[in-house]
Amino acid sequence: GMADAPQPPTPSMWATGLRGRCPRCGRGKLFKGFLTIAERCSECGLSFVGHDAGDGPAVAAIFILGFGVTGLAGFVEYWFVPPMWVHVALWLPLIVFGTFALLRPLKGLTVALQYRYRAVDEPERLGGL
Repeated sequence: GMADAPQPPTPSMWATGLRGRCPRCGRGKLFKGFLTIAERCSECGLSFVGHDAGDGPAVAAIFILGFGVTGLAGFVEYWFVPPMWVHVALWLPLIVFGTFALLRPLKGLTVALQYRYRAVDEPERLGGL
């Protein structure tokens, strides 16, 4: 019957998450906007309702960018001692671009991790209980 039909291998959560693909089939798009999660996979029909990345991706981006930019700024200050405007011109665009570059892949990875390790397909409970 259906139970012994071979299941296709689950794609890597790193590959699907970082590319913003469905964590089950690896083909459908996870996002319907830049950071808005779609309601379900267009390819395999998996519901994404209940997968909330919360603040995790933002915190991870802050740690990655904070550590990287602080290290680079310290290096530049130590070796070149530039005027303050040079720091602003270098690091502000890097932080803004880096945030946009990191948030979507980190959010996709968070949803892939939730899909792999947390059950969200139980019925929603009303009243926030």
